[in-house]
Amino acid sequence: MTNSSPPLLEVRGLRVEFPTRQGTLRALDDVSFDIRAGEVLGVVGESGAGKSLTGAAIIGLLEPPGRIAGGEIRLEGERIDQLGPEAMRRIRGRRIGAIFQDPLTSLNPLYTVGQQLVETIRTHLPLSAAQARERAIRLLQDTGIPAAEARIDHYPHQFSGGMRQRVVIALALAAEPRLIVADEPTTALDVSIQAQIITLLRRLCRDHGAAVMLVTHDMGVIAETSDRVAVMYAGRIAEIGPVADIIHHPAHPYTAGLMGSIPAMHEDRERLLQIDGAMPRLHAIPTGCAFHPRCDRAIARCRQARPELMDAGRTRAACWLHAPGAAA
Repeated sequence: MTNSSPPLLEVRGLRVEFPTRQGTLRALDDVSFDIRAGEVLGVVGESGAGKSLTGAAIIGLLEPPGRIAGGEIRLEGERIDQLGPEAMRRIRGRRIGAIFQDPLTSLNPLYTVGQQLVETIRTHLPLSAAQARERAIRLLQDTGIPAAEARIDHYPHQFSGGMRQRVVIALALAAEPRLIVADEPTTALDVSIQAQIITLLRRLCRDHGAAVMLVTHDMGVIAETSDRVAVMYAGRIAEIGPVADIIHHPAHPYTAGLMGSIPAMHEDRERLLQIDGAMPRLHAIPTGCAFHPRCDRAIARCRQARPELMDAGRTRAACWLHAPGAAA
């Protein structure tokens, strides 16, 4: 992967709003990031931080009345955030593959996995039924399903949870998409199956040169899979950078708190760190930095003005502690 290549996905100033009786709630506020071909970007944060919403906005599956209220999403240079439902449906599957947390929501129980794979392949690629079936068997083999020639004619309920998730990954890859949005793809699986799915995702990313956006709350999955990490808090990116730097040298106090709350095999700590308080609700996001009420390093400026992402060593962090001239 070369950093000189143009990004495959560009998100710039993304804003998502939900109109309510109490007024308009801003669920994503000025979110910007890139993902390059062959790269896995992990997106991590607490529940409600905006991780899944970012993925839904990219693949055009925001739940009404949610809407993109500002910013741009570009796929291989083409703007896709303003496309109509039909144009977006053609892109979804062909150029963007999606993997969701619960494979049962992605599979139709009334059709065999082969019928679903063949239909997806033939919708997006100019192949005959026989060629599509051959490709479907290959995809099942690639995703580690044994006896794929026989299993292709089985129904979803005849597969275990881990095998169903492999079928969903095969479906997501059916039309050789350039971008894969994976939303908590391993959460419902036991640890040994998680490891296999992580290895599989990473290999497929490398082999196919696809870009992967991996949404998860599990830092272990992020550490094993991602090249870079975006840490989200209250609808914004708090910090973004290479995975090793985010884990070992976090620059944002929220990231440091997240990392400190993870048990470490090689450290003899009696207690894990914890971040006091809870993430603010969308209708009560404080002024300045949204994290300042929970931050033990907050200064006066944190309460007054909202920081943008700024250089913080090898990462970029939305924190006034890294502003030029700040006394860290």
